[in-house]
Parts: sequence; structure tokens; C-alpha cells
Amino acid sequence: MVANISLGNSLFGALSYNQEKVDDNQAKILCSNLIMQTYDGEYKTSLTLRSFEDYLNANKNTKKPIVHISLNPHPDDKLTDEQFEKIAQEYLEKLGYGNQPYLVYKHEDIDRHHLHIVTTCVKENGERMNGSFEHKRSKDITRELEKKYGLLPAEKVHYSEKMPLKRVNPKAGNIKKQVANIVKSAMKNYHFQNINEYRALLSLYGVTVEEVKGEARGKSYNGLIYSALDKKGRKTGNPFKASLISREVGYDALQKRITFSKKDMKGKLSYNRTKTIVSSCLMNNCSRKQLEKELAKNNISVLFRENDDKRIYGVTFIDHQQKVVFNGSRMGKEFSANTFQRLFNEDVKHTNDFSNDKISNNDYSQQQESITDAIAGIFSMEQHGDNYEEIAFTNRMKRKRKKPRGPKL
Repeated sequence: MVANISLGNSLFGALSYNQEKVDDNQAKILCSNLIMQTYDGEYKTSLTLRSFEDYLNANKNTKKPIVHISLNPHPDDKLTDEQFEKIAQEYLEKLGYGNQPYLVYKHEDIDRHHLHIVTTCVKENGERMNGSFEHKRSKDITRELEKKYGLLPAEKVHYSEKMPLKRVNPKAGNIKKQVANIVKSAMKNYHFQNINEYRALLSLYGVTVEEVKGEARGKSYNGLIYSALDKKGRKTGNPFKASLISREVGYDALQKRITFSKKDMKGKLSYNRTKTIVSSCLMNNCSRKQLEKELAKNNISVLFRENDDKRIYGVTFIDHQQKVVFNGSRMGKEFSANTFQRLFNEDVKHTNDFSNDKISNNDYSQQQESITDAIAGIFSMEQHGDNYEEIAFTNRMKRKRKKPRGPKL
């Protein structure tokens, strides 16, 4: 079992993050300590805030008094709510938080069910709890609990074992959860330089994305809408605003990822693996199936875009080893859609022409590429069982405030 401990200064932020999961039926409160409830036994954010009030007011010098802990059993451990509750209470007692106000949430938004705990490191008398070697003590406690409850060891190296991400299955239900897992993983792990390349990647897993623009109260806005696709590439079910999934897969996050990808891929050999394989196939006048097969052996997907006359006018490569998505023209004009159209659909001898061309990393043309049914070499995306919304929240908890700079003298 892996425990992650984060400190922050916003009690409302920590409570809101978990309450949103509860409201979406993706989490529930298992137990609490010293937290006020309604007469009906319900938890209200306003009452929870009041429950912490005396503790936080007793010591306003502590910059980060809010403690947010996640307890993550091994994915193969199947625990009941009662077991989860006992583990959380014992963990907090042994770590020294047994007499503090706290709330324990069980998150069920991903297949790996886990716990989130919100508490404070400030005692009622204003003293700050002893945080010495807290992470080491936490690790010792989780190991002890693993032995007591017969849990599988879940050190991070094992806890992050690779889990293949499956294509969306509309018949399986909970489409929003399926789509969310795919887009979070794609946004975090892959490099792409425009929305069309991002859309190409998502299409491998039965998801598409559209950009929406508008104006509200005199201000323009941009957003993203995600939809599931059936086996024929048609939209199915209701679309989802990015904001309903996570801001980490929204318009601003996409723009940041694109900017980062452009810088990260610039001057690097991101295309070399694909370029070498495709060059060999083109010079040997291979068929489309042969190209797809050779790329698939090297964990590379290729997507061709064709019009109604079956003319190829776009090609996108996805290297799952390098985690890069790019249009063929980025490797040079010799790898543009016209080359593959001549190779696969026209009776033209082009081998010598291609061999005489110099293969270089020319500036790519800004072609708009998207996806059709012609999908080849599809591989499972690797996901590490992580919830990327939680990772983003943890990072926000850890983020330090920047000190204002004074005027330069």
C-alpha cells in the first residue's frame, strides 16, 4: 500500500475536490472524526469547515496546516468498505492523527479503489504536530498494515505496473469514466503539436475531440468537447465538456501540452525510428499491409485519411515507444500523403524517384489531419494506474506561493 502525503493551505479546496467526486457518485465518505453532521447524519461542507475552525484559528502561523493523504492498495487487493475504514483509522492513529478532525473518502472513479483523507496538522491547543520523519513513519505503518491485512506489497515501482488502456466500449456503460481515463493518459504521456494529432491519438481508443468557440458576457472563450466513437468511427452517446472531466484535459491544458511538445520535439530525433522503417518500405515498393505490419512490429500505429474515392490525403504516425504523434510531412515531403497515394493507389513506378530524393527533416507543412476507419498497428496505451486529476490536485497542494519581487535598484 502506497501513502502519499500532501500539505496545503486551503481546507475548502481539499474538501471541494473530494466532494465533487461524491456528487458525481465516484466517491463516498466512509468515516470521520470530530466532524459535525446534520440531524439526518449527512455531511455538509459548511459544517465540516466549522469543525476545523477552532484548530485553524489556534495557529495562524502555520502556512500549510491542511493535510491531504491518499492510501493506495495494490490494484489486485479487493477490500470491503469495512476493511478500508479500519485501515484508514489504524493508519491515522499510528501516524498521530487519531485525535484530530478528519474525513475519510473512498474513491471509485478508477478501477483501483483507494482512500483520500483530509485532516490538519494543527492541534486544538495551537501546537503543530510533530512532522519529523513523517514520510518514513508512514512507510513503516503501511508495511505493517500490509502484513496485518494480508495485502500485496505496493511499492511505487510495483504500484505503477503497466495497465493497458482499452478502447471505449459503449455497451459496457459509464462512458464518461472510460473517456476520462483515455484522455487523461493521452494528455499526460504523449507529445503532439496540434489538436488534429491529439485527435488522431484519441481515435485509436474510440474517442474524438472537438474545439468549440463562443462568446459569453462580452468575452470570447474556447473549450473542448469529447465524444465516444463506435467501431465505424461515428459519434455515439452524449458528448462531454472537458470541464466535466478535469481541467487537466481542457483547452488551456491542451495548448500548454502542444507548446511543451513543440519545444521538447524540436531538434530531437523523435521521428527517426518511424522514418527509418517507412524509408525502407518505400524503397522496396512495399504494399500498404506490409508497411502496417512492419510498423506494428515496432509498436508504431499509422492512420490514413481517405476521401470518398479512396484517395489518401493525410497520414499520421503514432510511435508508442517514443510517445510522439506526428503527420507524415513532419519527416519531410517525401513522406507526405501524396507519396502514399502514389505507392498504394496508383500504378506508378516510384521506387527510383524516392531513392534519389534526399530524406531530410524539412519544415513540415501545416496540414489538417484527422482520422478515418483505416486504423492499423493499434497498440494498447500504457497507463500506470494513476489518476491524473489527483496528481494535478497533489501538485497544486505542493505548489509554493511566489514571493513578490521588489523593484530593481
